[in-house]
Amino acid sequence: MSNVTKKDICEAIAGATGLTRVDTQIIVETFLDTIHNTLENGNNIELRGFGRFKIKPKRARTARNPITGAAVQVPAGFKLVFQASKELRKRINDKNGESIAAVAQA
Repeated sequence: MSNVTKKDICEAIAGATGLTRVDTQIIVETFLDTIHNTLENGNNIELRGFGRFKIKPKRARTARNPITGAAVQVPAGFKLVFQASKELRKRINDKNGESIAAVAQA
């Protein structure tokens, strides 16, 4: 399995729509900027049939330095969580009757 880059996505959209690569790149960049700004403002994003991006708070905690064993205070913060929709999970798991994980291990 290989990674898909933003360039690959732009080329696929340009080929499917007949738009130029430049126009498609502007659309993809605007889409990603909108997602970035929405999450940065503390809002969640739900894309039906794809999934949800959620901002979850992380509480402050005490951790240990593995080398010295000293206690270290880790401040509170936020983490980004992606939750795939049922449709996306089904498409991934039912791909040609075999699991994507099984294909990745081969």
